[in-house]
Amino acid sequence: MTWLEKNCVLVPIDFSEESFAALEPAREFVKDPSQLHVLHVLSHLHPAEPGIVWSTIDDGTRIKHVQEVLQERLTSEYQGVHIGVLVGDPSSKIIDYAQEINADLIVIPSHGRTGLSRFFLGSVAERVVRFAHCPVIVLRK
Repeated sequence: MTWLEKNCVLVPIDFSEESFAALEPAREFVKDPSQLHVLHVLSHLHPAEPGIVWSTIDDGTRIKHVQEVLQERLTSEYQGVHIGVLVGDPSSKIIDYAQEINADLIVIPSHGRTGLSRFFLGSVAERVVRFAHCPVIVLRK
């Protein structure tokens, strides 16, 4: 094992093209795709959402649906990748999940927001870099 090889690499996915593009560089750090962990974090539903009001959707069905979509989206090249889906604040959940799986590295894309959009939306990548227990590679466009 070289110093670049890692045992466990986490790639947060938000279904943007940048996040799926992050899988390729992350794949270079591991010998086997089974050492890759893909994580998607769903936001909490607002109590006034129609699906909540009429009890037609819950977090369990949302998680199951996202897992199915990720399974379909990940090609045979990424067969064996661990897929995680959580509900909550994205940066907190990414940091906690990385700690839980004892990740050696997090590879996360940056959308490059600036100005007001960054102020209002915040930067998940920035918070992950600040608080993660392991090294973080931020990929820019």
